[in-house]
Amino acid sequence: MSLPAPDPDALAASSALHRLIGEEIEQQGGAIAFSRFMELALYAPRLGYYSGGAAKLGAEGDFTTAPEITPLFGAALGRVAAAIIAQSAPNIIEFGAGTGKLARDVLTSLAQQGVQVDSYTIIDLSGELRARQQDLLRDFPMVAWADTLPEGFSGVVLANEVLDAMPVELVVKAQHGWRRRMVTLQDGAFAWVDAEPDGALAAQVLRQVPDADSLPDGYVTEVHPVACGFMASLARLFEGGRGAAILIDYGFPAHEYYHPQRDTGTVMCHYRHHAHPEPFYLPGLQDITAHVDFTAMALAAQDAGLDVLAYMPQAAFLLAAGIGELLLQTDPADALRYLPQARALQKLVAPSEMGELFKVLAVGRGVSLPDTIVRADRSYKL
Repeated sequence: MSLPAPDPDALAASSALHRLIGEEIEQQGGAIAFSRFMELALYAPRLGYYSGGAAKLGAEGDFTTAPEITPLFGAALGRVAAAIIAQSAPNIIEFGAGTGKLARDVLTSLAQQGVQVDSYTIIDLSGELRARQQDLLRDFPMVAWADTLPEGFSGVVLANEVLDAMPVELVVKAQHGWRRRMVTLQDGAFAWVDAEPDGALAAQVLRQVPDADSLPDGYVTEVHPVACGFMASLARLFEGGRGAAILIDYGFPAHEYYHPQRDTGTVMCHYRHHAHPEPFYLPGLQDITAHVDFTAMALAAQDAGLDVLAYMPQAAFLLAAGIGELLLQTDPADALRYLPQARALQKLVAPSEMGELFKVLAVGRGVSLPDTIVRADRSYKL
């Protein structure tokens, strides 16, 4: 692959993580599950992609998220958050807050609507991003940082591009059933090896993959036990309280996710604004993601006792939340201000950009969403 070369310090950190993962492979008898490899590559203390110091977002980073594109994204979410807060409590938890721009834009939107927020808690494993968040949000005294979930909660939970970064299990269809894709070492380099799945993983495949037995031999895909567990954690979070979680990510419902033609899975890596499919490249210096199976997320939430409030493409959600009206708060005659915002909005909602690939899933307890959102609901497609 022709990708930008890392500087010497970054390369040394990646080499250290390579050694760390290799040591674990040896300790585990010669192979580890891909989910464990992904967990270490992303979250190993001080060396993983999200726990290390490399820039991740923006021009100097590896990718750009919706809040980085325009404040209209957070302003639209703020409108929906206000409706949820009115039925629950003025508290917000955000997972994976990036640079803090979404928090800033949501809080600004709520203030403009006259909604006072008592607490805005950010849970983020990235030390580098937490420092950027603290700098950007220094004028918002209600913002605090935490490493764990509170015991009980009422209010709004936000998670933009969080589920896709949770470790996934890779599985491959073989002649006599499904096999677990493992990572081993061959001459010092990471390589694939397949093994028999344990009972829990076999059950997850049958639960998550429609018509799993009919898929062709050699079919590679992912299942998402960690993300499903996260949905169950949200249910425990809302026990005794009320509120809703809004989860925004790229992915598909199950019948599209496990299409026979999508036979190499959806794992994708992001390095310096280059996307490629090689997860073993420079561990710790690149993001590793997988598309989200939104059917599995909705079922996991429902099984844990939450209501599925809505599911739809990002374009439908943002338009129903009034993002078009928010754009028109800038005078179209003021071309210098209006046109950049209009172009940014186009990127968020155009089917060829983020509008259809990204989806929004809302789950909760004891609250309902605004009528405009309910009318756009497509949860029947899950």
